[in-house]
Amino acid sequence: MPDRYERIGRKSVYHGVILELFEDQIKLPDGREEPYDFIRHYGAAAVVPVLEDGRILMVRQFRNAIDRFTLEIPAGGKNYPTEPTKECAYRELEEETGYHADKEDIELLLSMHSMVAFCNEQIDIYLARNLKKTEQHLDDDEYIDVEAYTLEELTDMIYEGKLMDAKSVAAIMTYKAKFHK
Repeated sequence: MPDRYERIGRKSVYHGVILELFEDQIKLPDGREEPYDFIRHYGAAAVVPVLEDGRILMVRQFRNAIDRFTLEIPAGGKNYPTEPTKECAYRELEEETGYHADKEDIELLLSMHSMVAFCNEQIDIYLARNLKKTEQHLDDDEYIDVEAYTLEELTDMIYEGKLMDAKSVAAIMTYKAKFHK
């Protein structure tokens, strides 16, 4: 019996603006073949924007996939597959929050894969400090409210199940562990 999974086929079934959906054919370790769904995502960046007083800027926006508004850290997909994620984070910070940080004030906090069962999306999450107020530059389809919370308020929301966005939970808890021991 083979000791590994082997992709023996891949068929594109949908190509969208930010992702592509495939039907893969996988040979299992016992020799059987099964179809697997796979979503190719070109990557994203997110940012934990920390104000001078220690509060963290969050964005509230509607998410169609779960049919409700969510509270999240600012994030967005790369404009092109080879775009450096730091550039993407830098851009998304100002677009979504109306705050700017100098590039030397943005540092990598963590990298994560968001949905490993069916998607290859990797999100690099940055920490941004020394923020300066500018203005939002939202996309035509974006309606985003910016809110500021203390780290304690955000961790309470996580523990209460009120803040459930995976990238935001990972980012906030990593920030807390690294900088607030």
